[in-house]
Amino acid sequence: MSKSNWIAIVNLTAGGGKTKRDWPSIAQILQKEGIRYEPYFTDRRLHASIIARNKIKEGYCKIIVVGGDGTMNEVINGVFAQKRIHTTEVMLGMISVGTGNDWAKTFNIPSDYEGAVRTIKQQKTFIQDAGLVNYRKSGKEWNRYFINIAGMGFGARVVERTNHMKEKGKSGPFLYFYNIFYSLIKYRSKKAVIEIDGKSYNRKIFSLNVGICKYNGGGMIQVPHAIADDGLYSITLIKKIGKLNVLANIKKLYNGTIVNHSKVETYMAKTLQIEGSSLIKIETDGESLGHVPVFFQIIPRSIRVISGEMSA
Repeated sequence: MSKSNWIAIVNLTAGGGKTKRDWPSIAQILQKEGIRYEPYFTDRRLHASIIARNKIKEGYCKIIVVGGDGTMNEVINGVFAQKRIHTTEVMLGMISVGTGNDWAKTFNIPSDYEGAVRTIKQQKTFIQDAGLVNYRKSGKEWNRYFINIAGMGFGARVVERTNHMKEKGKSGPFLYFYNIFYSLIKYRSKKAVIEIDGKSYNRKIFSLNVGICKYNGGGMIQVPHAIADDGLYSITLIKKIGKLNVLANIKKLYNGTIVNHSKVETYMAKTLQIEGSSLIKIETDGESLGHVPVFFQIIPRSIRVISGEMSA
């Protein structure tokens, strides 16, 4: 196959197995639209990263990601792992089959397969920022790239529980919502030292989101000021807050007005460092990672993605 054609990295387990059920239909639509591609199927965690890295090394530079935000995250890490070409020379299209599909919302990528494939065919691209976070797990330091949002504290705990349930075969749009309520019962805010572009703050963190794009948690807008290519993180810090106060403000998490709450602080920054209890967990793009201490840096305009029609 010509290396000018596409490869499709397909995560059959995404969306609670929805990809496996729907892949024959997706393949048919790709064929109907005349998109020539070679499919590669993932069979374990981080396999999408390995496939992306190896195929770019072989000369491919056009990738269709079939899965959820986590699959895209793995592919992004594969793009950065290879050194053959600059990361912006790789073109990434998305067919969303996950449960959240939050990253795709920012770029108006249609949720229906026909619309997503037509969007890929048009190849209208946007070069967005990427994030790089250094974190700890099992006593070691690790790095992870991401292109949507990193969450710490309560949000990361909810993601951890949700992912655990997904691994056991549970799925559905209300899974994340259910885990918000379940996790809230025992969760406690944690003390941390936060350094934002070199300026230090002592805070008790309930939840902290570091955003390149706007949406996470199945449609939440916790970082409404995020702009995908401005070279800055949009940071929303929810300080120690009562459980009833959280429940009373759930709607504000989904409409973006949570940033106006008296217990919330917002920042824009290029770097962020957090020191504190190892009980402060971290997730990126819905993938559970490890815990603090963490250090974030931004990589401006480093990933080329295919977008839908963007409003002016």
